[in-house]
Amino acid sequence: MGQQQLLLIVLGVILVGVAVVLGIQYFGTGAEEGAKNELLAHSQIIGSTAQEWFNKPASMDGGGLTFAGFKAYFDDKLLKLHSTTYGDYTIPDDGDATSIVILATPKGATGYTWTVSTTVKVDSVNAVIDYP
Repeated sequence: MGQQQLLLIVLGVILVGVAVVLGIQYFGTGAEEGAKNELLAHSQIIGSTAQEWFNKPASMDGGGLTFAGFKAYFDDKLLKLHSTTYGDYTIPDDGDATSIVILATPKGATGYTWTVSTTVKVDSVNAVIDYP
């Protein structure tokens, strides 16, 4: 009877160990998906703001039907609003009259290697996850 109880204890320890390992893996996957969703959402919000700025007349501190100049506006007024736990947002170049690109990169501490690239045009905002 002692061997049977010992065997049940060992079996229980093995099952608990497997459950803990699987739980850690699922948690890591869920955290990465949450980071992707956050970066995608914020990139699309910034893209919508860029479209709004594009349509606003220059006399009202807008783009006057061009995206050129939005980078300076973003760096000056919006960058602090969109600083998040998971990532940083940049606009690599000033864009042109019809489009601009927003780049979201996960913070270094997360260890994620993908980025979110959002292309904003006059009538669309398209965000894509770029894997290395």
